[in-house]
Amino acid sequence: MKFLRRTIFHLTAGAAATAATAAVSHIARADTYPARPVRLLIGFPPGGGSDVGGRIIANRLSEVWGRQVIVENKPGAGSHLAIDVAAHAVPDGYTVVWVGGAIPLYGLMIASMNYDPEADLTPVTLIGTYPNVLAVPNASPWRSVRDLIAAAKANPGSVTFSSPGVGTSPHLSGVLLARMADVDIRHVPYRGGAAALTDLIAGRVDCMFNTAGTLLTAVRANQVRGLAVTSSKRFPTAPELPTIAESGFPDYDVISWYALYMPANTPTPFVQKVSLDASEILSEPAVKAGFEQLGVLSGGSSPTELGARARSEAKLWRSVMQAAGIKPE
Repeated sequence: MKFLRRTIFHLTAGAAATAATAAVSHIARADTYPARPVRLLIGFPPGGGSDVGGRIIANRLSEVWGRQVIVENKPGAGSHLAIDVAAHAVPDGYTVVWVGGAIPLYGLMIASMNYDPEADLTPVTLIGTYPNVLAVPNASPWRSVRDLIAAAKANPGSVTFSSPGVGTSPHLSGVLLARMADVDIRHVPYRGGAAALTDLIAGRVDCMFNTAGTLLTAVRANQVRGLAVTSSKRFPTAPELPTIAESGFPDYDVISWYALYMPANTPTPFVQKVSLDASEILSEPAVKAGFEQLGVLSGGSSPTELGARARSEAKLWRSVMQAAGIKPE
């Protein structure tokens, strides 16, 4: 029995020593993180608001860390392809994914998914908030939201609206307007905002909901006509555009956001470092100005704050979708 007790003691002590060594090693790695290039996955093609905003962050983090942050564009399925890659990536701290504010609803909007947004991803930091923009081709006869709704009522099912993909915030913005106005407008999803904008300019769709980052530049360049923003009040980065709320729908209010997530089970010190460094960068005047050009009010958050925001908005949109009878596509 004495021999057995000594053996158990030595085994336990050895295991504790091994665990302690691993913990010290882990802390050392966190202190020197990142030790190699980090990839930032963006689920939209180059040229859109997500791509431009993501590159602002990637370039500045590269400078701060002395390690390159490599942007990888993986467009398709409303950014789901990129998020799927992140959800299944090794949680070693070297994969970050750029997401939009509709991520909590992906499980409700997409019929078949290979990941669970809440279980397979870890929130890192908020990047910024922005309204979506409703725009029409310059050749359109519609000069206001009221004009669009009147046309949809006169010809049910004939009006089309595009978005950068199923389950994105612009898609849900269109769904909410249709529900509040009690009209039937057909959704035309695209593989990203840039392609959708091209077809809007050409008049292949009747109207478009998209991020401020993608549409404001086109509106200000007189490529398309902006009708409204989706926020309840005129947004500081686009004060010239009226709100949908002003157009007879006082309860209409959609504010979206960009954020960074990492794979679930990424070591907490790595998540915290990315969160803190990105949040500090977002307070820099040059970075804030860059995001303002995209119609985004930049501002970081803690991982906990971001997670709480996502859960709260998921609850809100879930009720909207259920009331509207929206089913996964």
